[in-house]
Amino acid sequence: MNVTEPAEAQWPAPATFPQRGIGKQELLADLVANRHDDADWRAGRLFSLIYHPDNPELEDALAAVSREYLAENALNPFRFPALARLERETVDMVADLLHGTPGAGGVTSGGTESILVAVYVARELARERGNPHPVLVTGITAHPAFAKACHLLGVEQVRVPVGPDHRIEVDSFADAIDDRTAMVVASAPNYPFGVIDPVEQVASVAAERGILCHVDACLGGMLLPFWERLGEPVPPWDFRVPGVTSISADIHKYGYSYKGASVLLHRDPANYQKQWWFDDGAWGGGLYGSPTPAGTRPAPPIAGAWAALRFLGADGYLEMARVVRDTRDLLLRGIEQIDGLCVTHRPDLSIFEVGSDEVDIAAVGDALVEAGWYPDRQPGGLHFMLSPYHAKVAPDLLAALAAAVSAVRAGRTSDGATATYGSAGPAGAQA
Repeated sequence: MNVTEPAEAQWPAPATFPQRGIGKQELLADLVANRHDDADWRAGRLFSLIYHPDNPELEDALAAVSREYLAENALNPFRFPALARLERETVDMVADLLHGTPGAGGVTSGGTESILVAVYVARELARERGNPHPVLVTGITAHPAFAKACHLLGVEQVRVPVGPDHRIEVDSFADAIDDRTAMVVASAPNYPFGVIDPVEQVASVAAERGILCHVDACLGGMLLPFWERLGEPVPPWDFRVPGVTSISADIHKYGYSYKGASVLLHRDPANYQKQWWFDDGAWGGGLYGSPTPAGTRPAPPIAGAWAALRFLGADGYLEMARVVRDTRDLLLRGIEQIDGLCVTHRPDLSIFEVGSDEVDIAAVGDALVEAGWYPDRQPGGLHFMLSPYHAKVAPDLLAALAAAVSAVRAGRTSDGATATYGSAGPAGAQA
C-alpha cells in the first residue's frame, strides 16, 4: 500500500559525481526548484516536523549564529573551549528551568539520541549491579525511539497498556517491573494524544524498587514550564518529582532553535559521567572520549540552542506559549462545532487528535491534503501539533476541516494513504 503523501515522490535518474562545480546562484536556483513538492510549512499548513515560531528576528539571529559556528566541531573541547562553554551553559539553563542539577547533562542531536543515551546509561548501571539482561518498561504510547534504542543496545522493552485517557495504567506498570528492570519511562506528554503520564506515581514505583525513571519530555520540556506559568493545569513531571532520575527535552521543538538540538539531563552527575565512552588509546590514535554515539558533533545546533534560549528568555517563551495555548483553545472549540468531528481526548498541551464516529476520517484527511493542508495521520484520526504561527491560520483551518467533512458526506472517499510517522523506508519505497 502507498505510504507517501500526497503522492509518491518523483525520483530522478541516479545522480553522477559532477565533473565541474557550479556557481552560487545556479546552485541556489537548483535547490529552490527541487522544493517544488515540499509541504508549505511557512504558510502554517504543516502540523508536525517544524515548529514555526512566527519570529523573523529569531530566525535571522539563528542564521547569523549558524554562520558564525559553521565549521567548528564539538568533538574536541580542548580546541574549541568556547563551544564547550556554550554547551555547558545551554544544559545549565534548561536544568534551571526544569529544577535540575547544573552540569549533569549534555546536548545531543535530537530526542532519539537523548533517549538512546538514557537507555545506554540504564543498561550500563544495570550491568554493574549484576543484571546482564536489563529490561525497559514503558507505556504503549512511549515514543518509538525507545524501541529503537532497545534494539540497538540489546535491551528488552516491555510495553504496558494505557487507560481510556491514554495515560499509563500505574497498576499494570508496577506489575511489569521485576528484578531485571533497569529503567521505567513516563511521557510528558506522549506524542499521539498530547497527554502527560502520571509521572509522580511512576517515579514513586521506580524509587521504591531502586531503579531509574526517565521522563521523555522531548516534546513538552520547553513548553510545559511556561504552560504552568500561564495557569494551565500541569501535573508534576520534572525534577521536582522525587524519583525522576533523567529528563530529555528538545530545544529544536518548543525551544524554537533549529535542528538538531536536545538535552539529556540527569539528577545525579555520576549518571552523566556514565554516558561518556572512552577508548584508552590502544587503537594507536590516543585517548578518545565521547558523551554521545556521535564522534564529530556539529557546532551550529549547540550554538543555536544557546542562542535561542538567550534571545527569547523566559518572557519571550511565556508569550509564545500564550499564543499556542490560545490557538489550541480556539481550534478545540471550533472542531467540536463541526458536525461529525471530535477531539478524541482533551490534551494536556498543544497536541491533539481529531477523529469521527460519523464520517471516514481518512477521507477527511485526503480532502485536507488536496486543499493544501498537512495534518499527520494516526490509526485513530488526524494529528495536529501547534506552533505560534498557526494562530494566523486557525480560522482557515477550521473552514478547511468543515469543507472536508462536507466533501466526504457528499461522497468523497479515501485515497488509501496509511497512517505514518517518520520515514516509511528507503527513498521511493512502498510498503
